[in-house]
Amino acid sequence: MKLRNLSVALFVRDIEISRHFYVDILGQEIDLDFGGNIIFKSGFAIWQIKPSHIIPQTLGEDKVNDDTVNRFELYFEAEDMEAVFNKLKTSKVRFLHEMHEESWGQQTVRFFDPDGHLVEIGEPLECFVKRFFNKGMTIEEVSEKTSVPIIEVKRLVELS
Repeated sequence: MKLRNLSVALFVRDIEISRHFYVDILGQEIDLDFGGNIIFKSGFAIWQIKPSHIIPQTLGEDKVNDDTVNRFELYFEAEDMEAVFNKLKTSKVRFLHEMHEESWGQQTVRFFDPDGHLVEIGEPLECFVKRFFNKGMTIEEVSEKTSVPIIEVKRLVELS
């Protein structure tokens, strides 16, 4: 059997609130809009599932719309983390944590969408590798800090 992942679907309570959040705040572009089901060009979808749908009928509507359960994280990357963080801050999102540097050097911010789904935005690998190298770290030091193999660090810093 050959399976191909097409998208991740997030169950939302109000499609219009979620559309505003993902389009206006996170800058996602809509690929297809079916009213209660929107697919974004970046590869995920939001669904407003009616109580009569098999998923809430099987799981229970309380499980589909429980904003206290985070079984996964939706992950995005952005080069300008400061701009992203400022937009999130002014949009009054509920943060899991504000921007910080992970132990491997990547800047990240985690927050919740209007339905309580956990969302992370982190800087791309090439950005934080180059950031450390441009601050004067050797290729070996960057590799040790980030856990990125030396050959990949060399490739990334040669691109700059």
